[in-house]
Amino acid sequence: MEIKKKLVMTFKTVLGKKVSISVDNPKEGLTEGEIKAAMDNILSKNIFTSNGDDFAACVDAKVVETGTENYDLA
Repeated sequence: MEIKKKLVMTFKTVLGKKVSISVDNPKEGLTEGEIKAAMDNILSKNIFTSNGDDFAACVDAKVVETGTENYDLA
């Protein structure tokens, strides 16, 4: 079974919509402080927008693991 991880960071925009950014294969041992610092940096530098709507606040972050099992049916 193949296991994949991704960091999902969720922000709120100026208009109140929630927007998520995903990062594949986050480093092992990533701390809450490191994630918060990265998200604050994204906000302070105004790096991303969603349909022209600026990000306004950090909402949450999580590391998501997914498992894939392939079956050879041929």
